[in-house]
Amino acid sequence: GKTGTTTSTKKSAENQVIRKGWLTTSTVSMLRGGSKEYWFVLTAQTLAWYKDDTEEDQKYLLRVESLKQREMDSGFMSFSKKHVIVIFNPSAKNLFKEHKQLDLSDDDTEIMESWKAAFVRAGIYPERVYDDGEDTAVLSASVDPQMERQVEVIRSLVDSYMEIVNKTIRDQVPKAVMHLLVYKVKNFISTDLLPSLYTSNMDLMEESQAEVQRREELLRMYHSAKEALTIISDIGKKTTSTPLPPPVQNSIMVDTPRRPTLEHSDAPSRPARPSTRKPPPAMRPAPPKPGHPTPPSRPPRPT
Repeated sequence: GKTGTTTSTKKSAENQVIRKGWLTTSTVSMLRGGSKEYWFVLTAQTLAWYKDDTEEDQKYLLRVESLKQREMDSGFMSFSKKHVIVIFNPSAKNLFKEHKQLDLSDDDTEIMESWKAAFVRAGIYPERVYDDGEDTAVLSASVDPQMERQVEVIRSLVDSYMEIVNKTIRDQVPKAVMHLLVYKVKNFISTDLLPSLYTSNMDLMEESQAEVQRREELLRMYHSAKEALTIISDIGKKTTSTPLPPPVQNSIMVDTPRRPTLEHSDAPSRPARPSTRKPPPAMRPAPPKPGHPTPPSRPPRPT
């Protein structure tokens, strides 16, 4: 029972996916004259790449045992600002097919640093560069691959734990600030500050004289404007207007002929007839007295 459990646990640990994602490689497509993106899947024992992220069309499966990694400058491709990690076999054997190394690159530095740490967790350690005079035998003897793998696993677990702690702190600190600071200040204002202000003799809530004058002036202006609007509306209601008569057409005055009057007529005037009516008694001439001559009568006035 224990042997079967240990075997299944070991197989699950070997098949555990450490990291997966898109990477650009120029090793596979170097003969075709360019680089190509593949979907890489890294486990504790293998490194595989596929055509796409469905992981159906597998291009190659590479065992990561005894492999190394190193960073490489992009060389003549330096203008592209790509960060390159080279996977190779330190025994100078072919890594896969006829290729001695696998070049992996990406434009994002953080992604490449994450892949570098994932390779270390899978047992692909960086290449060590020894200085002159160092004993390479002592250095190689002091490095235990099993211990290095355990150290990297512990480091990864610590990093994951710190990320959880950091996320928890970011979530809890604002809530603690609201609970300890804002709510307590609110309760202090409502329970202590306002009652003390109301019971104090300070005239904090009294209106100033300037505000009183300003308010009264605005009220007077308001009532005056309201009264003026009332007067204007009354004038508009009581005022009546008579429309003007239509204008006289000049054509009627021009076309109508004038009748000649007697003053402007060229016909000869008739002589006035003498009046045959007798004047009233008051206007009749008195009879002549004896001994006085009779005055001549006036000729009648022409009419």
